[in-house]
Amino acid sequence: MLQNLHVKNLALIDETEVDFSEGLNILSGETGAGKSIIIGSINLALGEKIQKEMLRENSSSALVELIFSVTGEKQKKMLSDLSVSVEDDQVILSRKIVNGRGVAKVNGESVPASKMKEIAAVLIDIHGQHEHQSLLSKKKHLEILDDYAREGLEDLKPELARAWKEYRELEQELKEADVDEGERLREVSLLEYEIGEIEEASLREGEDEELEADYKKFVNGKKIMEALNAAYQCTGGMDQASELTGRALRELGSVSAYDEKIQNLEEQLLEIDNLLNDFNREIADYMEDTEFDEAAFFEIEKRLNEVNRLKAKYGGTIGEVLSSCRQKQERLAHLQDYDTYLEDLRLRFKQAEEALGEVSGRVSDVRKKYAGTLTAAVTEALRDLNFLNVVFEMRFERLSGYTANGIDDAEFMISTNPGEPVRPLGKVASGGELSRIMLAIKTVLADQDAVETLIFDEIDSGISGRTAQMVSEKMNILGRNHQIICITHLPQIAAMADAHYLIEKSVKNNATVSEIRRLSEEESIDELSRMLGGVEITEKVRQSAGEMRELALAKKQNKKN
Repeated sequence: MLQNLHVKNLALIDETEVDFSEGLNILSGETGAGKSIIIGSINLALGEKIQKEMLRENSSSALVELIFSVTGEKQKKMLSDLSVSVEDDQVILSRKIVNGRGVAKVNGESVPASKMKEIAAVLIDIHGQHEHQSLLSKKKHLEILDDYAREGLEDLKPELARAWKEYRELEQELKEADVDEGERLREVSLLEYEIGEIEEASLREGEDEELEADYKKFVNGKKIMEALNAAYQCTGGMDQASELTGRALRELGSVSAYDEKIQNLEEQLLEIDNLLNDFNREIADYMEDTEFDEAAFFEIEKRLNEVNRLKAKYGGTIGEVLSSCRQKQERLAHLQDYDTYLEDLRLRFKQAEEALGEVSGRVSDVRKKYAGTLTAAVTEALRDLNFLNVVFEMRFERLSGYTANGIDDAEFMISTNPGEPVRPLGKVASGGELSRIMLAIKTVLADQDAVETLIFDEIDSGISGRTAQMVSEKMNILGRNHQIICITHLPQIAAMADAHYLIEKSVKNNATVSEIRRLSEEESIDELSRMLGGVEITEKVRQSAGEMRELALAKKQNKKN
C-alpha cells in the first residue's frame, strides 16, 4: 500500500507530506484547494508527462516521492520480474524535475519514465476524473476483458503476436513480389550489378579500421619523423640524457663501496640507464625502418576511398554492406526463379494465415469464457451500486479480417430498466451511470489482480442521494481488501472514511500554498458539516453530520461482523 507521499515545489504546494493508512482514505476540501494537485503529483511520480505549469513559480526544481509497503508475495514476484528488489518490504518511487526535465528513481536507482510506469502498474491503479468516458469506446471494453482474462491469455497473447507478425511480413512480401516482367528484369539487372560491385571489392570485417590507421600514419609521416628525431636527440646525443646518466653512474661507482645507500642509488640509476639505452635503440630502429612509400600511400588512399564509397551506398559499416549483399543475393535468387518463389511465398502466406486464424480462434474462446464470469461479477457489483434491475452482458462479433488483437469485435451491453432490451453501453449510460459502471469494473478487476492501492479521483461525479450512499458502501467493502484513496465532494462517501484528510489553501509569506493534513474525529465531523451545509454551518447541520458519521461507523462495524 501507499504509506507516504512527499511533495515539494509543485503548483500551489510549497512542501507537504502525508502518511496514508489502510482501508478507505478520504481526501476532501473546497473547490480550488488543490485536490487535483495531489493526484497530479502522484501521477507525475509514476511516470506521467511533465507539464511546465506544474512547477511552482520561482522554483528551480520539484520533487515527488512515494513510499510503498509491499508484503504480498505475488506483488514481490511481479516486481522482481521487473528487476526491482523489495528491501524491508518497501519500494520508494521518486521523480525530481529540474529545468523541465524529470529524473525518475526506484529505490534510489535511475530508471526511464516508461519503466517507472510498468513498476507503478504493479503497485497502484489510478481512476482519473474522466476515465469512465473511456467506456464509450469499444476498444476499451476488449482491453478490460483481456485484463480480467490475463491468466487465461498469458501464453496465448505472445503466440498471437508472433503469428500476426509472420502473417503481416509475408503479406507485405507478397505485395512487393507482385511485379510485371519488365520491372522484374530491370530489378534483376540492378541486383546483378550491385552484387558484382560488392563482391569485386572483396571486403573483410575490420579492414576499414586498419586502412584508417595506416592512412593516418602516412598523412602525418613528416610530423612523426620530426618528433621522433627530436626525442632521440634529447635522449641519445652528446651531452644529452644518456651521456649524462653514464657520467652520473661513473661518479656514483667511484664512491658506492663506502656506503650501502649509495650502492642502492647506483643500482636505481643503472636501471634507468639501461631503460634509456633500450629506448634509444628502439627509436633509432623505428626511424631506420620507416620511410614514406608514395606508391603504398596511393594504394591505401585508393582502397580507403573505395571502402567508404561502398559503405555510404550500402551501409554504415562493412558488416552492413556484406549483410546487404546477402539480402540482394537472396532477392536475386527469388527473381531468377520467380514462378517457384511466388508459389512458395503464397503457400507460406496461406500457412501463416491458417496459423493466425487458429490462435485467434483460441484467444476468442478464452475471451468468451472469461466474459461470462466478468459480466456476472460486474452485474453483482452494479446491483450494490443501485442498479437494481440491471442486465450486463458482452456481445461478440467476428471481424472481417485479422488484427494484432485477433478476430474479436467485443462490446459491453446493458439494460438498466426492466423489460428494456440490452443496448451498447456507450449509447445508453449517462455520465453518472458510466462512473458507477467503471467503479463496478474496477472493483471486480481489483479483486482479481495483485494491485493493492486504488485511487479514485471524484468517482462520485453525477450521483447523489441513495446512489451516493450505495457507492460509499461499495467503497467501504472494497477498502477491506485494498487500500483506497478517494477524492470526493459527497459527505455520504466521506463519512465512511477510515482516515479523513483535508486539503486546504492558505496564504503564507504573501504566497498561496496548499497543504494536506489528517483530521481528527471531531475535525472530520466539522468537514462533513461543511460538505453538507455549504457556507453557513448551523448546529442542525453539525448534528446531521455527526449522525451521518455514526451511521457510517455502525455500518462499517456490522459489515465486519
